Amino acid sequence: MIKKILIANRGEIAVRIIRACKDMGIKTVAIFSTADKDALHVKYADEAYCIGPPPSTESYLKYANIIAVADFANVNAIHPGAGFLAEDAQFAEMCEAHEIKFIGPSVTNIETMGDKVQARETIAKAGLKLVPGSRSGKRKNSKKGTVDTADEAAQLAEKIGYPVGIKAVAGGGGRGIRIAENRPSLLTLFHTAKAEGEASFGNGDVYIEKWIEEARHIEVQILGDLHGNVVHFGERECSIQRKQQKLLEEAPAASIPAKLRSEICKTAAKAAKSIGYTNAGTIEFVVDKNENFYFLEMNTRIQVEHTISESITGIDLIKEQIRLAMGEELGYNQSDIEIQGHAIECRINAEDALNNFMPSPGLVTKYHPPGGIGIRVDGYIYTGYTVPPHYDSLIAKLIASGRDREEAIARLKRALSEFEIEGIKTTIPLFQNILNDERFRSGTIFTNFLEKG
Repeated sequence: MIKKILIANRGEIAVRIIRACKDMGIKTVAIFSTADKDALHVKYADEAYCIGPPPSTESYLKYANIIAVADFANVNAIHPGAGFLAEDAQFAEMCEAHEIKFIGPSVTNIETMGDKVQARETIAKAGLKLVPGSRSGKRKNSKKGTVDTADEAAQLAEKIGYPVGIKAVAGGGGRGIRIAENRPSLLTLFHTAKAEGEASFGNGDVYIEKWIEEARHIEVQILGDLHGNVVHFGERECSIQRKQQKLLEEAPAASIPAKLRSEICKTAAKAAKSIGYTNAGTIEFVVDKNENFYFLEMNTRIQVEHTISESITGIDLIKEQIRLAMGEELGYNQSDIEIQGHAIECRINAEDALNNFMPSPGLVTKYHPPGGIGIRVDGYIYTGYTVPPHYDSLIAKLIASGRDREEAIARLKRALSEFEIEGIKTTIPLFQNILNDERFRSGTIFTNFLEKG
């Protein structure tokens, strides 16, 4: 039994996990940097401990400090949230070495799917289609699937056709990607991508993929238990993005045929089962204009947008994560999961959308979230709180649900008009514009939606 959980994260996801734990009667321990001493997750947890100065490398990513707090507080589980250490196999292994349950997939799952090249090879064996790219593994002195030189990348790009994506092997969540439209840009961006990969992820290896234009980003939420059972919770449409970073997600997807929807979801569940996947994960696909779908990546963690899958299934995915970590069986099969209605999530970021999405940290002089039927707000700020400049700009998630897409959109528009955040710039005006865009209303959504707006 898990009786006390340390949340190795911050922000809205930390608050979300604490709430789930309270519902389950589980004690919680929060950690925080000096910049987060007044954060909501610190106030809500049963216990809270400072683990270092503002830089995440000296606090939220400091293994030794986190484990020391976990030992001192006598927790028997750690939930890593949706970022920081959630996909860190070394941290998961360290937790297990200290006899602390890591609430997430197995170390093997994280290692296999965290290496994007290895993930592609593993998924291909499970029968999923891959985007054409560097996966032959026939090059000398090269890790299978990676590209070592700009010239080699250019030769491959000529073969599969421009544009191409240069992707960091250890990247994820839209980070570590550069798009080359021609040979000159590829020769420049290749070195940029390698340097960024080394700086951001400690791994400069990159691979090349055909970049699909007018693409849709579709992902499938899955859960697996320790007894070999795997289910999916339908698909999510994540095509509205800024520089490969998701901004707005909805479930089910806006306008894909029922047959394609069923095929994508079944394929994802089959792939997860084939690798013995446990706990929560997301398999992501890119869908082209001819309705071909290809494996993109797998995120071995709970996602920011898990909220909309909860809204259309009525299942608390964080509670399920904790329950599965205790070794319990799912207790239901695929036919038991019913998709009802429609849900849309807006990521409210502290950013100035009119000024190239510049971060906008600072003092929140007024905070008044919306309410009403079908509205959910997951956030961590309040009036008088100062948003720190050191971390991700996400400050709240606004989720609207309804009987159908039209009702969800109507409720979301109403909620956005009620949402008051003053003192900092936010992405609320951007979402109001998106919801009034006829392309969005008709479901004509691609990953380049904002660029072509």
